[in-house]
Amino acid sequence: MAGLIATRPGLRTRLFYRLHVYHGRKREPKGLGEADYMRLLCAVHTELRAPLILVWDNLNHHVSATMRRFVDDHDWLRVVQLPTYAPELNPTEGVWSHVKRRLGNLAACGIDQLAATVKTLLKSIQYRPELIDAFIAETGLVIKARPP
Repeated sequence: MAGLIATRPGLRTRLFYRLHVYHGRKREPKGLGEADYMRLLCAVHTELRAPLILVWDNLNHHVSATMRRFVDDHDWLRVVQLPTYAPELNPTEGVWSHVKRRLGNLAACGIDQLAATVKTLLKSIQYRPELIDAFIAETGLVIKARPP
């Protein structure tokens, strides 16, 4: 799973995500790669119609040479790196924790049922901007609108 919480002055806080299901097939990627993250960022940029300031943790795909080139090639994207290990500063960690708590008693019959349940949970979070705001508040980060 990859997730991104986006804020924009005057609009509700939003959650964007991508989910990859691995079925163990030959030549099937096991997880999300740089290209998936790039597509997610482009989709968010297109949806919000605004430049992005990305606050990123140090996942290997986030700090790779390929991703650095992608960031350098797009003037609408700026990256601020979180400290080396700081999950308490990452609002999407609150999203993942919330989803995991809701999955606590699930006995899924297979990976596809688990993926469908996770998508349903993430979709329900998308419709609760106050919950997404709480994930940001939990980090202690303060988002200030740019003065006019």
